[in-house]
Amino acid sequence: MKPGVLDQSAQSEQLDLFRALPGDMAPRDAQDLMAHPFFSLAKSRRTVPIDFRSGGVTVRVEGTLEHGIATIWDADILIWAASQIVEARDAGIPTSRLMRATPYQILRFIGRGTSLRDYQRLKAALDRLQSTSVATSLRETTGRRLHRFSWINEWKELAAPDGRPLGIELILPDWFYRGVLDQALVLTIDPAYFRLTGGIERWLYRLVRKHGGKQEDGWQFDFRHLYRKSGSTARYSDFAKDLRTLVTRQSLPGYHLDIVRMPPSIELLAFRPVP
Repeated sequence: MKPGVLDQSAQSEQLDLFRALPGDMAPRDAQDLMAHPFFSLAKSRRTVPIDFRSGGVTVRVEGTLEHGIATIWDADILIWAASQIVEARDAGIPTSRLMRATPYQILRFIGRGTSLRDYQRLKAALDRLQSTSVATSLRETTGRRLHRFSWINEWKELAAPDGRPLGIELILPDWFYRGVLDQALVLTIDPAYFRLTGGIERWLYRLVRKHGGKQEDGWQFDFRHLYRKSGSTARYSDFAKDLRTLVTRQSLPGYHLDIVRMPPSIELLAFRPVP
């Protein structure tokens, strides 16, 4: 099936439709996506697979030559979807993997503009999410079997008989949907996250939010461990330079960053919640 095409498939016919809720709501992110390298951190098209293994965790992400791997900016759509599902669940409203919304609702929530160009970028992001292939051992009970899926199973644009646009429909993968429904696997994030412009900056905020939590003493990570955990294709020296820049800028909402240097040449990134 081509990206962006949604036939009247048996799958969509069997799912109840969830219409996006109106109004403002807190952004929620899935912890599994915050802690592991599932997305490209580059704005340019990435076709080199992400291949991460640590302990019993395997993450393999592949993209097509046409679209490349879904980016950390594309993941904003999944944050929107998770926020909608959690908001509805908490209000006792039935949810579904089949979601309908207007581009305006999504773009406004993730802090984007609502011009024709923004709408076209949204469609390109949906294409990348649909065409990106993920295989992971996360949440598989044996730790050896892999669950394979795309970030969006299918999506389509809706139109009235006169051609007037009526929004979009998309189907989320079961792996993501079940993780969002599990309250222990979702965290609220700062709305200022959507204003972060750098790929490493966005990735680091999500990792810090996942691990830092509200612990007064915070956490520390070795630079090289962070490099492996990021899935970045940048050279380690460039990645480390970016981390030092982020410490200087202090741009992560809600957290303070420090560098701890240990002999002979180990650098640690320390982070703690801002009081």
